[in-house]
Amino acid sequence: MFINFFYSINIMKLQQIIFIFLLLITPLLGKHLQSDQKPLSNLHLNALFYSLDPSSISQNFAFYYLYSNTEQGEKALKQAYNLINKQRETAERFIPIKIPALDMDRIISIAYKKPRDKKVSLSDDQLEIIDHFSNHLANRSLQGHHIWEEKDLLSLKESEIDLARALLIYQFDNSEDGKKAILEYEAHIDLMTLQIAAKLSKNPTDLEKIEKINDFIFHEMKFRFPPHSLWAKDVDVYTFLPSVLDSRKGVCLGVSILYLSIAQRLNLNLDIVTPPGHIYLAYPTEEGIVNIETTARGISMPSKTYLGMNTISLQQRRLKEVIGLAFINQASTFWEGEEYEKAIELYNRALIYIPNDPLTKMFLGYNYLFVDDIKNANQLLSDVVDADFPYLLRKDTIPEDYLKGRASVQAIKTIFSKVDQSRKSILDKQAKLKQVVQRYPKFREALFQLAVTYLQLSREQEALDVLKKYQKLDPKNPTALYYLSILCMQRYDFEASWKYFLSAQTLAKQKNHDPICLKSLNHGLRRKYPNPYLFH
Repeated sequence: MFINFFYSINIMKLQQIIFIFLLLITPLLGKHLQSDQKPLSNLHLNALFYSLDPSSISQNFAFYYLYSNTEQGEKALKQAYNLINKQRETAERFIPIKIPALDMDRIISIAYKKPRDKKVSLSDDQLEIIDHFSNHLANRSLQGHHIWEEKDLLSLKESEIDLARALLIYQFDNSEDGKKAILEYEAHIDLMTLQIAAKLSKNPTDLEKIEKINDFIFHEMKFRFPPHSLWAKDVDVYTFLPSVLDSRKGVCLGVSILYLSIAQRLNLNLDIVTPPGHIYLAYPTEEGIVNIETTARGISMPSKTYLGMNTISLQQRRLKEVIGLAFINQASTFWEGEEYEKAIELYNRALIYIPNDPLTKMFLGYNYLFVDDIKNANQLLSDVVDADFPYLLRKDTIPEDYLKGRASVQAIKTIFSKVDQSRKSILDKQAKLKQVVQRYPKFREALFQLAVTYLQLSREQEALDVLKKYQKLDPKNPTALYYLSILCMQRYDFEASWKYFLSAQTLAKQKNHDPICLKSLNHGLRRKYPNPYLFH
């Protein structure tokens, strides 16, 4: 098959595939890539050739471009082809060919382009060649890799979903040349995967695959979490594959989607874990769980670090649910921009993939309130009040307070108004919350958030006063009790601190929850003052 394939395409197409590889996933050979360099002796060529990373497709291609008319160049080309085909069950035979060198200055200028520079389009021939080199990757056997419409995606079994194809279908659904765009971004992921596969042993373990994916994504390609000023404004931009690939920046969900897309190509099955407001990946072993924190270069953090005062267990997601989570991220951007109709559309779309998810229903209910669709809002929020949140110690109180007349639509809008961590922003929200509390003194979340603004401004006494008012309304909020215990300890009111701590601990134990933060607080309290209730 390999022989017939290469006889059926011309040399220019082969030249293009090498060019594309350099374009999409190098850095190249750095200081050696200079078009005006003098001819090197055979000794120097050998030294350069043997200094190449023998597992790097891009380095071997780049060396061939520089020294295509040399014996060492031919060896580099053959080595690159062997690496591309390394994970095939049946290796394809290399055919020696001559490929004319391209203008290296042009290659360098494109290869080192800034992430936001104009993207270079690929021709149909180039896409065909990349697909051939990648046709042994594991995602090719999935039914989801062969669909082009969202309606076909919905009927797929979970095990047949190709995550990248699914999200790209949505991303380019109304695009004039959507299929071409999908194939281009998939080609990018394929080439990244081939480079990773080249660094693997012939029959790699799953842990080896994780190690090499981490090395490539976070260290070689330097994918990073975007600065807060960027992602807080455009979280959806850093969620979907095209923007993540183009910018090499992504929020936790965006980089996790890229990671999962590569993992599917390498036949690597990973768990998908979502603490509140976050997502990370995991791989269970006999020795324990290896976690992959995509916002911290893939390091494995202990699972217990993701548990908080109110988070009692970690929710695992399915691939279809990841699609829904992407819609939720996008909806949040429209919500923040007060484009509630668009947010409603996206939350409804998310519910197709995450049916009966109480958090999504709650967010959708709020947005129906904001467009005065009271009937749909009340139905959803009533469902949420009665819903079970098995991963939380205590669920959100806003729906109940609204349905019982303790809060208005405008009061709920205030709760979700944007804060950018600047002092002025915090003070502005604090002023609005004071007005809400004055009008709706039993609106629990407004009181709690008012206390949080005082904490953000380091005004602990005011925070303590507000939390005490809150605690009278809601004596079973473990997070409020935890804050009260800390504030009382800081003011040397140790007996009150112990009282609040023990109340929080009792609530946690009712669901077999023993969070790190409570352990630390217990240790700190015992060092300062003995438990006065120990023998009561």
